[in-house]
Amino acid sequence: MLLVTGGAGFIGSNVVASLNETGRTDVVVNDFLGNEGKWRNLGKRQLADVVAPADLLRWLDGRKLDAVIHMGAISSTTVTDGDAVIENNFKLSLRLFDWCAATRTPFIYASSAATFGDGGAGFSDDYSLGALKKLKPMNLYGWSKHIFDLAVIERVARLEPVPPQWAGLKFFNVFGANEYHKGEMMSLVAKRFDEASAGNTVRLFKSHRPGIADGEQKRDFIYVEDAVAVVRWLLASPKVSGIFNVGTGKARSFRDLIAAMFAALGREPAIEYIDMPAEIRDSYQYFTQAETGNLRRAGYNATFTPLEDAVRHYVTTYLDRADRYR
Repeated sequence: MLLVTGGAGFIGSNVVASLNETGRTDVVVNDFLGNEGKWRNLGKRQLADVVAPADLLRWLDGRKLDAVIHMGAISSTTVTDGDAVIENNFKLSLRLFDWCAATRTPFIYASSAATFGDGGAGFSDDYSLGALKKLKPMNLYGWSKHIFDLAVIERVARLEPVPPQWAGLKFFNVFGANEYHKGEMMSLVAKRFDEASAGNTVRLFKSHRPGIADGEQKRDFIYVEDAVAVVRWLLASPKVSGIFNVGTGKARSFRDLIAAMFAALGREPAIEYIDMPAEIRDSYQYFTQAETGNLRRAGYNATFTPLEDAVRHYVTTYLDRADRYR
């Protein structure tokens, strides 16, 4: 039996789908479903159980699991409730880590590229304690993920009890099916698709940095199916532990991303550039790109889907259909 926390969320529901597609139905989801249709992310899935977050620790008591895949978190980068974020993203993660250590259960968890802050120090995949301590996250979400990474590595360094396999995944800019409940945190493809498909112009931010053209702000965009493939590889590689960047290793521009969306619709790009709000200009990231050497050295050798192919698949398989869910 496998437990997926955050299993009704974006990456979590895609992990559940992938497990089902390979024949595993002994999957337990732990998540809030709420009143906004989040259940639809699991509407095509077969599950062994659905456990409410408040019941999780009681449910775990006396259980034996094949692995815990911990994708659950308050993931908004604009959230301001520090107590809620620490309780959900840090303290619960520690409790799950300790449970997995005590029961000898593999533990795979979602960290985030938000731990890198503004990227001024680069995006190294060095997860030594000294390297991690140099990172300066810019928001509460990134900080909560960062302090959990630090806690894990501190325990490893002190030779304290840890799960037989522990792996943190610093996801970069993931996009794909089942992200529709995320509101403003959806990918730009999901947010702008309806405009583009209706024949309207898509707006992107102008650049306010010398030497960078409008729309040439860059991110490491990774298709959700590739992110899930890394999770699946770790499940099949129980001797691999560590913290890994999960990105393509190749930054692409927002203009490239939106042009790929228009191409998937069979249209020429129609893009208008607007001023970036003054209040975010000083903190806006102009570039992210994952270093992936650590993942490759650990033995992961699959290729990542090129941006144009990933966007085409997302558009034609999900966004341009009446049923957008995986």
